[in-house]
Amino acid sequence: MTKKLVLIDGNSIAYRAFFALPLLNNDKGVHTNAIYGFTMILMKILEEEQPSHILVAFDAGKTTFRHSTYKEYKGGRQKTPPELSEQFPFIRELLDAYNVSRYELENYEADDIIGTLSKKAEADGFNVKVISGDKDLTQLATKNVTVDITKKGITDVDSYTPAFIKDKYGINPEQIIDMKGLMGDSSDNIPGVPGVGEKTAIKLLKEYETVEGLIESIDKVNGKKLKEKLEENKDLAIMSKELATINCEAPIEIDLPDIEYNGYEVKSVAGVFKELGFNSLLDKIGEEPDEELQTFENITYEIAEEITNDMLAEESALVVEMPDSSYHSGEIIGLAIVNENGNYYVPTELAFGSEKFKEWAANETKKKIVFDGKKSIVSLRWQDVCLEGVEFDVLIASYIINPSASFDDVASAAKAQQVTLVQTDEAVYGKGAKQKIPGVEGLSEHLVRKGIALSQLKDKLDKELEKNEQRELFYELEMPLAVILADMEATGVKVDLQKLKDMGQSLAEQLTKLEEKIHELAGEKFNINSPKQLGVILFDRLGLPVIKKTKTGYSTSADVLEKLAEKHEIVEQILHYRQLGKLQSTYIEGLLKVIHQDTNKVHTRFQQALTQTGRLSSTDPNLQNIPIRLEEGRKIRQAFIPSKEDWVIFAADYSQIELRVLAHIAEDKNLMEAFKNDMDVHTKTAMDVFGVKKEEVTSNMRRQAKAVNFGIVYGISDYGLSQSLGITRSEAGEFIKRYLESFEGVKEYMEDIVQEAKQNGFVKTLLHRRRYIPEITSRNFNLRSFAERTAMNTPIQGSAADIIKKAMIDMAEQLEKQKLKSKLLLQVHDELIFEAPKDEIEKLEKLVPEVMENAVKLNVPLKVDYSYGPSWYDAK
Repeated sequence: MTKKLVLIDGNSIAYRAFFALPLLNNDKGVHTNAIYGFTMILMKILEEEQPSHILVAFDAGKTTFRHSTYKEYKGGRQKTPPELSEQFPFIRELLDAYNVSRYELENYEADDIIGTLSKKAEADGFNVKVISGDKDLTQLATKNVTVDITKKGITDVDSYTPAFIKDKYGINPEQIIDMKGLMGDSSDNIPGVPGVGEKTAIKLLKEYETVEGLIESIDKVNGKKLKEKLEENKDLAIMSKELATINCEAPIEIDLPDIEYNGYEVKSVAGVFKELGFNSLLDKIGEEPDEELQTFENITYEIAEEITNDMLAEESALVVEMPDSSYHSGEIIGLAIVNENGNYYVPTELAFGSEKFKEWAANETKKKIVFDGKKSIVSLRWQDVCLEGVEFDVLIASYIINPSASFDDVASAAKAQQVTLVQTDEAVYGKGAKQKIPGVEGLSEHLVRKGIALSQLKDKLDKELEKNEQRELFYELEMPLAVILADMEATGVKVDLQKLKDMGQSLAEQLTKLEEKIHELAGEKFNINSPKQLGVILFDRLGLPVIKKTKTGYSTSADVLEKLAEKHEIVEQILHYRQLGKLQSTYIEGLLKVIHQDTNKVHTRFQQALTQTGRLSSTDPNLQNIPIRLEEGRKIRQAFIPSKEDWVIFAADYSQIELRVLAHIAEDKNLMEAFKNDMDVHTKTAMDVFGVKKEEVTSNMRRQAKAVNFGIVYGISDYGLSQSLGITRSEAGEFIKRYLESFEGVKEYMEDIVQEAKQNGFVKTLLHRRRYIPEITSRNFNLRSFAERTAMNTPIQGSAADIIKKAMIDMAEQLEKQKLKSKLLLQVHDELIFEAPKDEIEKLEKLVPEVMENAVKLNVPLKVDYSYGPSWYDAK
């Protein structure tokens, strides 16, 4: 699939649209001509360009870094008409509805954002289209970057390519800034050289190429008057060129993956069109009548004034509404109960003040159908309401049936099953700063619609689970797990606040010392975080070998620095500086922001319906990604402590679970023998691949065997293995060949699973979790290769994820059965973390490995290692 990035100059296009169209008003009195014109351009771009990535860049303010060079920069511009200013918020709202990314950066112009991203994308193999009304951006044109400049009207453009620029001006794109340096630009108040116009500037550049080249050769210029002007204003020409030069290394905080474009929801765009009065555009986006509104015309519901027995039936759909995803601190705004007796909206104050409601919620025999049961349980728990009897979770069922889809709300799950009853939350509440809770009438109707949709979805989803042989996965694994995760989230993990602050202080001191050391080794002070300045130091001043160049200079990426680490002491120091900087900003400062003020704990949210392999992930904060290869990163775990005095943290993790699952699935004799005999699997692999005895296996042989063992799990290629081992591709290819000859079962599994994926369109785990892989039959080699690796890996990684989920359910059951006080706090990949009183440790040392090792029976034994201590760090 071609990677196509479209970059739009938001301010410029809005200005063009405003002045190209007559003033228009909607029925609310808002001027809409710029919004309408902008919309027409955006629709044309999306249809014609079919971008894989898109961004609209805006100017952040009137002052930029260029003003420090020249205070009068853009000084002659007239003030933005208020009729245009009032339209910018709606343009931003429109972009959000279209799911088109937008960005602005203090002290920089939209041009700088566009320049930085266009260079980055081009280096990454993208085709780039820049769209603006400002010819300044034509300097960015290259073989892979085309700059469309709007002409008259709003959709007529000139496409500036290097060839077009050469034909129009007789110069190259990179000389546009030199042309501006000489002739100036009245629209930006760039002075240039007085008396030098476009023709003269182009003539001089054809002869001397650049402003600097011209200044060096002023004596050769024909014409006494021109020579004098150039001599008198050479500093002005240099400054003007600098002002006209787009900064292609702006410190933007977004990257290409952040601006991927996956289309838009018609409902979201239609909502904005209706708000603005753009009714004529509705059919252009395929907007259909609101069927759900028509369906609801004949549906009645009550706004409850008291809790009645009819509301609290044996089976009900329950809606617990929180527009905010941060449900550990958010507010429940309303509830709905839908059952055979009727449809009811229940105000929160009524529900939470009623013992009758609380008893019904806590009664596990009263069955509830919900969307995101974990969120419902936890949010009610914060209100001292215990929710039991969650029988069916529409979110989890929808996810199991289609793990590649994103189910953000009831409407998305309903749409997937052709149930047209409910609007999206975004359509009802708005988004971001525009988010607003409707009045009781609008809110109550929305919640009741959700409840009716949940009731209808239960049977539809249940039948599909049955058809896919996934009812056991749903009812016996994921549903019980949601309750356990809810308890873990609500319990939270205690944080030693002072310890965290001390670590932050220590890291700050280390960073200061490292900075001084790096400056000392460099022989001068410079901005270590600036790739450009760092490149000059490493490759110009210190003369290190250039590994890779970018369009804007030297590459100083992590992989480049790692290759240079042995060449000079400064490189190791820079790598360490970067690692510590990341720890400081992302983990120390990040954790301090999310400590709950009431509990002094972090309450992470486990994402149960996110990954296609079935693995859990955590967010706000992400406790699974704390880097532990670096000692300073490991030490962050010292801040995670038990919540009670005289308790400890107990951690248990599966040893090489994915390799054990591979041995089971592939039924490979050699791998199974290694695990059954409790051999070191990497030593065993080295023995088989290199054809040596155990005592002849060197540490390097074992290292290579370990790399290929774990690589095979992820469908590693010869290139991938060559990079991780620092050997040639042919050597890596030979190693993989010998591995597959030694492990015939693995080779057969890899061939068979790819064929299975091609035949069925999906692969599945031991517990029937599916992953659909449509790219497996793609004609594109790269897409197909990735799909094949995914097919090999998913049954292994997914089955490992299923096993640890089953272990969590079994552990929760045993802790309750044996009346232990110990609590499960976290799941981090293959590891379970508990807090426990010291007098229960002896029991846990036997119980935890026994339960985890018997969670699922494989043809090889599962093995669990455990340890404990006063903090998470000490428990490893």
